[in-house]
Amino acid sequence: MIDMKETKESSYPEISSQNFTATRNACKLCAPLGASVAFRGLEGCIPLIHGSQGCSTYIRRYVISHFKEPIDIASSNFSEQSAIFGGGDNLKTALDNLIRQYRPEAVGIATTCLSETIGDDVGMYINEYRKGKKDEILPAIIHAPTPSYRGTHLEGFHEAIKATVKALAAGGPRGRNLNILPGFLSAEDLRQLKEILSDFGLAYTLLPDYSETLDGESWADYQKLSAGGTPLKAIKDMGRAQATIQFGRSLSGLETAAAFLEEKFKVPAMTLGIPVGIRETDRFLDALRDVTGLALPQKYEKERGRLIDAYIDGHKYVFGKRAVVYGEADFVAALASWLDEIGIVPVLCATGACTGKFKELVRSGLKNCREEPLIGEDTDFASMLETCRNLKVDLIVGHSKGYFLSRKLGVPLVRVGFPIHDRIGGQRILHVGYRGTQQLFDRVVNALIEAGQERSAVGYSYI
Repeated sequence: MIDMKETKESSYPEISSQNFTATRNACKLCAPLGASVAFRGLEGCIPLIHGSQGCSTYIRRYVISHFKEPIDIASSNFSEQSAIFGGGDNLKTALDNLIRQYRPEAVGIATTCLSETIGDDVGMYINEYRKGKKDEILPAIIHAPTPSYRGTHLEGFHEAIKATVKALAAGGPRGRNLNILPGFLSAEDLRQLKEILSDFGLAYTLLPDYSETLDGESWADYQKLSAGGTPLKAIKDMGRAQATIQFGRSLSGLETAAAFLEEKFKVPAMTLGIPVGIRETDRFLDALRDVTGLALPQKYEKERGRLIDAYIDGHKYVFGKRAVVYGEADFVAALASWLDEIGIVPVLCATGACTGKFKELVRSGLKNCREEPLIGEDTDFASMLETCRNLKVDLIVGHSKGYFLSRKLGVPLVRVGFPIHDRIGGQRILHVGYRGTQQLFDRVVNALIEAGQERSAVGYSYI
């Protein structure tokens, strides 16, 4: 249902579901899941879910289905007794077992709704554990409080990154390295960012980096902890960097890892949008030039030129088309800005998160749009379907959970982001930079062309 009432914060109409108070098919995932992915981006780190066995099983299923890689996620395995008397003994036993079996460099503990609700003092448990093992060399133990009733998978992701930086980063003489906090991007996006930074000749720390740990090579023998990830030593050096760049404008003003580094170690923090599209990629590359004083490598000038040429070639297929975009708040804002950039109208932008900033995030990126989009946060797919029935939609852009929207409405779905369960290669979809934008543009144009062909009574083959 659509609520066309205007609000004080925005003149944009809202998505609402006035007949329901419960979530129906959530447009978000759980916070410990995001924390687990972030922790797997640390070298030699294994995630430990402090809660019930079902939580870790659910997370493994989702992560493996998307990345098509094995991932071990441990559990402190709450029982009824743990839920009543606390999970301290379970946590300490889990740490013993993990350290013995995996020999990790770090253990990332993510607390669930259950452990947070009963008030488990995980920090105290960790201190007691360390005191009991004072004669042993222990891995780094990082704790991120991630109850899902307080946030989505993306908020759990950022909480884990903040906890990691707080636990490991140290100060010292200022270096020349740059900190990059990319957020929850694809493994291919992380590889593209590393390529860009290397082409600039920059020393950098990318946190997290699961480009190898969750999308690696085939193994001859099973590895309990796959190689790769951000080295713990590099995280320690983040307090001595010349600057930090974090992606995601919703993070501005929040207590993030970048904010912590700025407050404690005086490392300047810069918040940018996710670099999807020419506008946002330009801003990212300009920021790299401003921080470092280095010139833009020529290869990116050529990539940008080819992308502009592609925009011209495909303009007749995309101009005036109407799209639905959903997913993580900052990612939706980036995609909506890019769709606006190429002439597609994002008529519906939705997220399951509660940021309080989503409308303004989306609105700030729309420079050409003549039609007010419907913008909704804390929404679900059932409400989105009700809304879409009253809209003329040509295209849906989002992850696999929105497939039923595509099926019900009879319009193509361009799969992006996380999770992608019903196609292979979700972890290798490139979204960022000029090259990623080029690939997205080609996929969107071809989806629209294919839809037109399927609806045609003639069955034309020359476009």
